[in-house]
Amino acid sequence: MSTQVDFYELLEVERTADAATIKAAYRKLAMKFHPDKNPGCTDSENKFKAISHAYDCLKDDQKRAAYDRFGHAAFENGGPGNGFGGGAGGFSDLGDIFETIFGGGFGGGGAAGRKANRRGADLRYDLEITLEEAFNGKTMPITIDVSAPCEECDGSGATPGTGVKTCTTCNGHGQVRAQQGFFVVERTCPSCHGAGQVIETPCRSCRGEGRVDKRKTLSVNIPAGVDDGNRIRLSGEGECGARGAPAGDLYIFLHVKRHAVFERDGTTLFCRAPVSFTTAALGGEIKVPGLDRQTIDIRIPPGIQSGKQLRQRGAGMPVVNGRGRGDMVVQIEVETPTRLSAKQKELLEAFRATETGDESPQSSGFFAKLKDMWEDLTE
Repeated sequence: MSTQVDFYELLEVERTADAATIKAAYRKLAMKFHPDKNPGCTDSENKFKAISHAYDCLKDDQKRAAYDRFGHAAFENGGPGNGFGGGAGGFSDLGDIFETIFGGGFGGGGAAGRKANRRGADLRYDLEITLEEAFNGKTMPITIDVSAPCEECDGSGATPGTGVKTCTTCNGHGQVRAQQGFFVVERTCPSCHGAGQVIETPCRSCRGEGRVDKRKTLSVNIPAGVDDGNRIRLSGEGECGARGAPAGDLYIFLHVKRHAVFERDGTTLFCRAPVSFTTAALGGEIKVPGLDRQTIDIRIPPGIQSGKQLRQRGAGMPVVNGRGRGDMVVQIEVETPTRLSAKQKELLEAFRATETGDESPQSSGFFAKLKDMWEDLTE
């Protein structure tokens, strides 16, 4: 019975975990067990190799599908024939057999496939900004911890003055093949990890990886009008690829803070504006401060009611990478005064004495309906 630990258990994730969850779990464990943080600890080094091997499988959709179906047997030598040859029902290439099962190629042999597999990982950075910054746009510095080319070996992974040689396990192909019963399985060469070459004398600074952890500061250009959840891609600013392979990308995910006054829906800004009952009755004008620090004049028509929305064209959020702006919608809230002077009360009493009901048709209509309802009930 196999004593190999399940890849999902190694990475401490569920079998249903998505790619982002698996990547996050790997990065957390890799930082914990990295040899540089545990010098001289064989157990940590073995654990680091194991989780790296598990992640190398599960990060690839097709390799993961093969592992989910066949387990460790999908990536091991052994089985009937114990080699590449007959007995596979006419399939002579791994790509052919997985194209039949999954509808596509598998593994990606050759130099192009090896280089693609060694490409540095993409990274995610969550950046919180204010609504004002989203409105105006801004260039912001961010600091990240990321792998970068080793300066001592110039990213080659080899001690200066030494070189590399062709891997004897895979004869420079980067892949080894083995027959597993009906299937011919191709996997990354365990000796060169897909590079096709092995380093004679690994660099002591990077342990042959050609990259080291480094903290760097980047400048992020946030265009005006961005919204919550938008992302910005910085090409080549992700993890450094192994031994000169291309670096991954860095994705900046934007999170816009809740604003004290405005709410947003796309390019439309919403706010609530209280107005006095006299302004609501007589009409007038209020000033609303915009996100660009310019005041916006909103005209209040006479007799406006609470809840009425007034739209100001072109006073909303900018269109990202485009022209123009959205609208601002101001919802009027008529405020009833609570602190009246004696003079104000006297004036209001005089006004009430002149009321006929025509001034407030909604109130008059409501009470008229109530009166009719009660008369119908008493008949």
